[in-house]
Amino acid sequence: MEFKHYSIMYSEVLEGLNIKPDGIYVDGTLGGAGHARGVCEKLNKNGTFIGIDRDEDAIKVSAERLAAFLPEIHVVHGNYGEFRNILEKYNIDKVDGMLLDLGVSSYQFDNPERGFSYRFDAELDMRMDRSSDLSALQVVNEYSKEELARIIREYGEDRFANNIAKHIVLEREKKKIETTHELSEIICESIPMKLRKKGGHPAKKTFQALRIEVNGELDVLENTINSMIDSLSPGGRLCIITFHSLEDRIVKNAFKNAANPPCTCPPDLPVCVCGRKSKGNLVTRKPIMPRESEIEENPRSKSAKLRIFEHI
Repeated sequence: MEFKHYSIMYSEVLEGLNIKPDGIYVDGTLGGAGHARGVCEKLNKNGTFIGIDRDEDAIKVSAERLAAFLPEIHVVHGNYGEFRNILEKYNIDKVDGMLLDLGVSSYQFDNPERGFSYRFDAELDMRMDRSSDLSALQVVNEYSKEELARIIREYGEDRFANNIAKHIVLEREKKKIETTHELSEIICESIPMKLRKKGGHPAKKTFQALRIEVNGELDVLENTINSMIDSLSPGGRLCIITFHSLEDRIVKNAFKNAANPPCTCPPDLPVCVCGRKSKGNLVTRKPIMPRESEIEENPRSKSAKLRIFEHI
């Protein structure tokens, strides 16, 4: 299967990065190198590009797609949460721009073998990095009812989380739940008939929740944003594309606190002495959204939001 991935808000991202021809840029979610090719086209032979991805298929394809460009290029199999170690490996301290596109690639969604989608009957998997230990198969069959309910409620924002978790546990007591269609049917049976056709497929929220849990998506994001900002050179920019409210809330709050850090002094002190200073500016006070023409061409872009922070 060909590795395809539509580059969300392609021109907006390239403009947002404000690329210097001899700069150093990092794409922490390389995918099929869509945005990366646009960055590398703007870099000269003195520039540097580092692409990171958890998916070995993405790494292989992107390395081939970027091979002909002028800048120094490093394609790394790993998690963007490890970016500091990766920069140190190449003796890099500061970078001029970083990008995170937090969407699951079309290749992963549309490849039945990866077990991301309820559209195909496949073994439950959902690992972005297939060398990692935890899969959706283990989460569904080994987590307690309480753990499942929490994940579905917090990461899927599904009001039927408790009922879905209860039905999963009841069914797995009869036999192991092994495929996406088995799980999808259990979820559908857990939701009242009159509500099953509202707000998209009944399994959508639970599958999102499981994917987030399997890949530790929110934890990595929350623990990495400040370090990314600190790794920017003066004028350097961090662009992040999110696809659901949980991700966007984390990015929005992190950018806000970096631009206007809250005072940490005890409330009884008459004067602020904590010395907290702004790290930069919000380039986007409100998120940039895809244009209607892009949504028509790629419906999956509909929920995307781009936020940009500039270091001072």
